[in-house]
Formats: sequence, C-alpha cells, structure tokens
Amino acid sequence: MILPFLTLAQASPPPPIEIVQPQEVRPLPGRLDRVPVFNSNSPELILNPGILLSTFPAIGKTYPYAHLNYAFEGRFDLFAHHVAKASTPDDLRTLYLGIILYNPGTKPVTVKILQAATYLSQPDAPFIQLPSQVEDAEGQTYAGPGSRVMGDIARGVRQGIFPSELVIEPGNSQILLNLPIPVRDLDPPINGRSSYFRLESDGQVYAASLAMFAPTDETGEERSPTLEEWETLLQTADLATPRDRAPSPLGANAIIYGRVAGVSEGSVWQARLATEETYPYLHLPPPGQAISYGLSTLETGTLGTHQIQSAAMLVRYPDTAYKAHGNYGVQYSLTLPLYNPTNETQTVTVSLQTPIKQDQIDGGLRFFDPPANAVFFRGTVRVRFVDETGTWQTRYFHLVQRRGEQGQPLVTQEIPGKQWRLIKLDFLYPPDATPPQVLTIKNDKIF
Repeated sequence: MILPFLTLAQASPPPPIEIVQPQEVRPLPGRLDRVPVFNSNSPELILNPGILLSTFPAIGKTYPYAHLNYAFEGRFDLFAHHVAKASTPDDLRTLYLGIILYNPGTKPVTVKILQAATYLSQPDAPFIQLPSQVEDAEGQTYAGPGSRVMGDIARGVRQGIFPSELVIEPGNSQILLNLPIPVRDLDPPINGRSSYFRLESDGQVYAASLAMFAPTDETGEERSPTLEEWETLLQTADLATPRDRAPSPLGANAIIYGRVAGVSEGSVWQARLATEETYPYLHLPPPGQAISYGLSTLETGTLGTHQIQSAAMLVRYPDTAYKAHGNYGVQYSLTLPLYNPTNETQTVTVSLQTPIKQDQIDGGLRFFDPPANAVFFRGTVRVRFVDETGTWQTRYFHLVQRRGEQGQPLVTQEIPGKQWRLIKLDFLYPPDATPPQVLTIKNDKIF
C-alpha cells in the first residue's frame, strides 16, 4: 500500500525539545596575548580578483584605501580563509590565492615559519559526516579545511611545502603562499582554502593576501602567477568583490557581525581556572552540579558573563568587522588544577559544550534534545592530564557539535578527598564554527 503524502509528513521527526541545565557560567580568566594576526576572511566568497587584505603603505598605489599601512615585526600570525565559486557554469577558471611579504628596510629580513598549514575543501578536507567525538591521535580525522588546518597547527606541524624560513632582501618581496582554489570538475563548482601560519621576523615586513585568476601560457594552459604578477596586482588592483555585508555599529540591537579583514590583536588566550584569583586551585562543584566557563563569547552572546572575548582590530577596512568575532585561529590554552575539598572521592568530567546563544541566562544554559541540525563546531581538542600514577597523558579528540549540543566528556577523573588533579585543554578556534561554546566541569558523584 502506498502511504499518502500526509502520512509521510506526519512521520517526520519531532522538533527538538529545549532543556535548561542549571549551572553557573563564569567569565574566562586571563586575556589574549598581544601577538598581531593578519586576518584575511573578507570577502569570504571571491568572484572577482583583487586585493583581499593589504597592510602595505598606500603611497604609490592606484587604490590607496585598499592598503592599511601596518608593519609586522617579531612574532605574528597569518590567517586566510576564502572561497572560490564559478560565477557562471562555463567560467571554470582557477582562482589563485597569493600571500606576499615585503621588506621595506635597508637590511635583509629573515622570517621564520614556525608552523604552517593550508588545505582545500576539495579534495583535501571535504565536509563529511562524522561522529560527535572521535579520538584522533594521528590527526587523520577532520571535516572541512578549517578543521584540518587547526588540527595541524595544534600539533605543531609545518607542512613540507613551506621552508623553515624566508630571507627577504631590502626593498623586495617574497611569496609565502601561491596556491590554487580550483572549481573545475566539482559539482557544484565551489571550493575553499584555509591557511594558518605562525611566523617570526627579525625586522619589519608588510603583508598582503591577493586573488587572481590563473594566467595562461602560450598554449592556453593555466599556470601559477609569478611574483611580478602578484606585485603588479598589489600596485594596481582594487579590493576583491563581492563585498560581504557591512557590520552593524557596536552596541546595535539587531547585530550583523561582518567578516574580518585587517590585523587583529591576539593569537593565544591562556587561562588558569581557579576558585579565586589568588588561590591556586579550582574547587570541584558540589556532587551532581557543574560550572562552565565561556569560550569565544561575543557581542550579544556572553552567556551572562558580560565578557566579550573577540579580539580587537588594530587596523581594518571600514566595511568589515569591528572585532574578530569568533576568534578564528585563536588558541585557547586552559589549565584546570581541580581540587576536591571533601573527604570522599569525587568523579569529575570535563567537556566542551555548545549551548544556545544568549546574552543573559535565566536559570542556566539552554540546550536542545536532540541537538539542532546546524553544525556549530568542527575541530580538534587536545587534553593532557596527570593520571593516578603521576604520569602525563595526552589525548586528541575531533569534535563535531551541533547547535544546542551538550557534548561528551573529554576526560573523566576520580579525585580522592583533599587531593587535586591537573588537566590542560588546548584548541584553536576553527573557521566555519559558530560561537559561543563553554568548557564545563561537572561533579558526577552521586550519593
């Protein structure tokens, strides 16, 4: 018997139920460091070539407003996350992403490439369906290029395609990255590339991320752009288009965050979680209760902490985000010295969670059961802890969390009375994630 359409519609799964978990949410201690980050994420979708982000001086450039005049020196990071798409079904030209560094001084400058990773969506890291939590000691689990790049950087990787350093002669540029974002033979013809670099320079350098369609040789075959072609584009091109939606002014009720194009301040947020600022330990919550700390909290999404963790922008284009909302690429390095103040052994779990975004909370954090369909976090988390024998253990997990997902424990520890255990958690906030999240410490002891 063929069921009527009405019966099929009625068989669809019921909407998720909203649940409230009554747990305290605290501001995250610590702060972002002062390391500047070249932050190239607007426009995310590139249909027309041009300048994505230039910190070069404006003097002598055809479009002076496209250049932000900010020099890097010492430690700095570089992040780029962009998407190419065929503007028409027949326009399958390959878009190239180029990143160049320039030495404005009178002496050679050495730029050390400490860590570096870059991946395409296709074929390097497609957005595949994965379980919510997978232990991933070897870095073989990922979904999307942002997930894979941040997993590599968390492991201290420098891909073999990058040298350990670049030496830039006075008044000259060097190519840091010159790679394609191909769309040919893809259905649909759309692809993305994520890249992250940790760099250290012994002199001032300017940086630019640029986009152009592949030049062709005398036979009509596509080839990689040359340094001279990138330099010409930098001198003569306008900002790449289409432009993303402009952000709302800070403090507006209906907020459009906008995408980031500029230099943000802060590469690592280090925090030691403690019951009091001058106290060395974090007391476990009472049995059956939990406490949470906000992660990547932002405007209108502070979860009652009133803490906005979004990195400040040192320079930016006027039509891009006022802050680095989401803190893409920022490493959270959290130390949890967990102390059991009771006389009985307590069982504690530590987990990452993705509650429903709120600015204020009433009664606790809100979740969905089951979680909504939209994925809000894809990335690798490293957990280190001292076990009962006093030995350090290191475990990596790849997480996929949907909106309103409570998450699974990353580590479970039994802590005897009047004793403490040390847990450390690190992750780089991945592109294509949606903040905020929380770190939750729960006492599972049941009387």
